[in-house]
Amino acid sequence: MTHTPSAPSARPTGLDRFFSISARGSTVARELRGGVVTFVTMAYIVVLNPLILGFVPDIDGQFLGGGAEPNLPAIAAGTALVAGVMSILMGTVANFPLAIATGLGLNAFVAVAIATQMTWADAMGLVVIEGLLILVLVLTGFRAAVFRAVPGQLKVAISVGIGLFIALIGFVDAGFVSRIPDVAQTTVPVQLGTGGQLQGWPVAVFAIGLVLVVALWVRQVRGAILIAIAAATVLAVAVEAVLGLGSAAENGPGGWILTVPSLPDSFGSLAALPDFGTLGEFNLLGSFDRIGVVAALLLVFSLMLADFFDTLGTMTAIGAEGGLLDADGTPPRTQQILVVDSLAAVAGGVGGVSSNTSYIESAAGVGEGARTGLASVVTGVLFLLTVFLAPLVAVIPSEAAVPALVLVGFLMMQQVGEITWSDPEIAIPAFLTIVLMPFTYSISVGIGAGFVAFVLIKLVMGKPREIHPLMGLVAALFLVYFAIEPLTALLT
Repeated sequence: MTHTPSAPSARPTGLDRFFSISARGSTVARELRGGVVTFVTMAYIVVLNPLILGFVPDIDGQFLGGGAEPNLPAIAAGTALVAGVMSILMGTVANFPLAIATGLGLNAFVAVAIATQMTWADAMGLVVIEGLLILVLVLTGFRAAVFRAVPGQLKVAISVGIGLFIALIGFVDAGFVSRIPDVAQTTVPVQLGTGGQLQGWPVAVFAIGLVLVVALWVRQVRGAILIAIAAATVLAVAVEAVLGLGSAAENGPGGWILTVPSLPDSFGSLAALPDFGTLGEFNLLGSFDRIGVVAALLLVFSLMLADFFDTLGTMTAIGAEGGLLDADGTPPRTQQILVVDSLAAVAGGVGGVSSNTSYIESAAGVGEGARTGLASVVTGVLFLLTVFLAPLVAVIPSEAAVPALVLVGFLMMQQVGEITWSDPEIAIPAFLTIVLMPFTYSISVGIGAGFVAFVLIKLVMGKPREIHPLMGLVAALFLVYFAIEPLTALLT
């Protein structure tokens, strides 16, 4: 039996009229419920973003938002603040049930591939530039040309490669996988645990957390990631209270890798006035002086690829699930959606918490009945309330949080079936893109290798017309990027 919503009144008022709730076959109650569900499914980013960004010193040895020591509460507060404001903006301007927060994969790229080459302020300046460029592409209509320039299956490969990269970060940060020092003179670059064996309670906490998040996910429990992180954190705090393991840096294998999970002396300090130490921590053009124009532009382009194309896919998927697409498969108010998403990237850089983007987890809220921007407003308000609980992240060890990274890696890996592996002209570039991201610990290297391989194979096959001019230009820039050291040595 098909449910038919009651006809909207002739003159809807208030929330109904502003968000077209009745016109889209929804109710205020459904929108509220959908907004809460979306928040629960993506609130983990307030925990994970500090863990990804917070422990990486920049080229000057400084940590994001905290000087010489990590400042996880400040990153968590900034993450929640920007997500809250931009989700509300998406709801009110675009009237679409799509929430926004710091992009997973994008934040890892900023931390590992960008901040290690420059200061954190310089890195966030690149994020701001990336967002502004995407905004220009949206407003001028040039985004269509950029979208056509990169073959669709290479876009899929980029997403899959980032998924593997994220999963590797999770295993390493849990101590489940470790690098064998070069002085060991072994042909095996990485190993299981320490000395080829899993050791200590922290790794056990990670394993239990991974089993739990997978079990909850396959059972389709909403908030599975957040529940698993909370449960593993409680276990970690109990283990540390009983055994006093301390940090691995001080006590060796068997200790906690990044954060020792101990409760503060005062429980009141868990909910305190937020520290917004990351806000405004950006230098718009500092990266160009630090690493050069070509290298900086390549990093910006890499950010744009990961951000821009994901947004198009996400908003289309959400629109399809909610029955909101037109006959051409286009969501309503597409231009406004893309403008807000571009501004979110800028806001993430200005806020010092990495590029913000649309979240596919919004599909959970749409599954609960959300059809309008009111759901996004609800999600945004809940993120703003979370700002005051940001100090909680200082309690959560990486071993309890990174099982979520492994799960997210799996989810991104699922797209691999969209690549035509029987066609070497696309399969080889896609393969290089995917494997070189985790193998070189660099997202930009994977993207560059895939682009260069695609162009070279097309030229070898005598099909230069199948190379978009913009694709050829970017491949040439990546060739310069890969050869910058020998070229510099040759010219000097």
